[in-house]
Amino acid sequence: MPASSRGDSQRGLFDPAPASAPAPVKRGEDPEVLTVGQVTRRISDELAAFGRIAVEGEVSSLKRAGSGHLYFGLKDQDAFLDCKIWRSRAASALRFELAEGMRVVCRGALDVYKPRGSYSLIVDRVEQRGIGELLARLEELKQDLAQRGWFDRKRPLPELPACIGLVTSRDTAAFQDFLRTRSLRWPLYPVRFVHTLVQGAGAAQEIAASIRRLDASGVSVIVVIRGGGSLEDLWCFNELAVAEAIHACSVPVVSGVGHETDVTLTDLVADHRAHTPTDAAQTVIPERRAYVDRLERAFGYLSSAMERAIQARTDRLDRLERTRTLQQAGWLLDERLRALEGLRKRLVLAGARGPERLERRLARAATGLGRQSPALRLGRLETQLAALAPRLHSSFAGALDGRAKRLDLAHRALSATSPFAVLRRGYSITRRAADKTPVRRAADLAPGDAIETLLDAGSLISEVTETRESREGEEGR
Repeated sequence: MPASSRGDSQRGLFDPAPASAPAPVKRGEDPEVLTVGQVTRRISDELAAFGRIAVEGEVSSLKRAGSGHLYFGLKDQDAFLDCKIWRSRAASALRFELAEGMRVVCRGALDVYKPRGSYSLIVDRVEQRGIGELLARLEELKQDLAQRGWFDRKRPLPELPACIGLVTSRDTAAFQDFLRTRSLRWPLYPVRFVHTLVQGAGAAQEIAASIRRLDASGVSVIVVIRGGGSLEDLWCFNELAVAEAIHACSVPVVSGVGHETDVTLTDLVADHRAHTPTDAAQTVIPERRAYVDRLERAFGYLSSAMERAIQARTDRLDRLERTRTLQQAGWLLDERLRALEGLRKRLVLAGARGPERLERRLARAATGLGRQSPALRLGRLETQLAALAPRLHSSFAGALDGRAKRLDLAHRALSATSPFAVLRRGYSITRRAADKTPVRRAADLAPGDAIETLLDAGSLISEVTETRESREGEEGR
């Protein structure tokens, strides 16, 4: 930033807004008389209105008091500003060693020391110039890529890669460490190296292009390495271009950038993070001695298995050699001839006895057929029918007599309870002519009602002229 523009920006931080400036004093009017304390308080209030500010400048007059407070000044070509860091905030405000002439950005609030009428910046955070902006950009980029899910993909590394792709600079110690580790683990292991810048302007684009080039060449895994350095030195590994190239890579990517405490965007997007370039080499390069040992063990197991199999087959051949079949092959023919002779005799006997067995079976079948003759069956059925006919007749006659007796008893009971039988004894039944309802009480009728009287022989229709209720003592007479 040019000095003039820095001075303008700093003056803009301290100059109050035009709207808050005091009104000019008119000619002929005396200004208000204020005490020193009133003026100091007004200045303090005006400075407090700024709130938290950030001031850039060069460190000057640095002094650490015995109390633990830190006093220094920020200066540029235009002005000087006193700064203080209280002991309680020193650990959190300052994360590096402050030195004379260092260009920093101090964040805090302005304060007025009333006894002396001086103002200073009470600092609660100090950043090296440019570091704060880089960290803010890095944090914003981390959040963006985390939301995209770029940090979640962790593909497994191949156990025995056909070829390893290496992205670094040939002039770095990291490259020599990688080669030294390869010589120790597996000399001349296939590595495809692409030289690129690992620091400075344009390094991020070169690294991204190298990753894409190796990915297109058919390597099994890609390693990106660089030695340690400051945040600015490693910044190219925090660029979006490198992260995009790693995320788009079709093979796993191992990051070995910086030391163990250095964490870059490349480490987060990569499939595997190594703490150092040497660690990255140990991660992707197999150890030849281990594979040789495995092959020797496998060869020993295979040799033992083959020896056991050959010995088992040798023992089996020895046992077969001692068998009767191999020692006397004619024994097989003799056994087969004796078996054939036995079968021939059985066949002759079977041929002679076959017709006799068939004649006996035919006689038994004829006897059975005679027993099942239809004429015999009809005779047996007629005999059974003749024996069952009397029983059926007597059964029907008994059933009819029983039902006739029960019917006669029911008729007598019905005749005894029939109202018509009562009529034959001289009684009658009176009912309304209109609805045929029986009349039980005189109160059920009224003069003029038509009634019907049923007799044993016939009925008569009459009209009620008078009704009389039965008096006490006359009921039932």
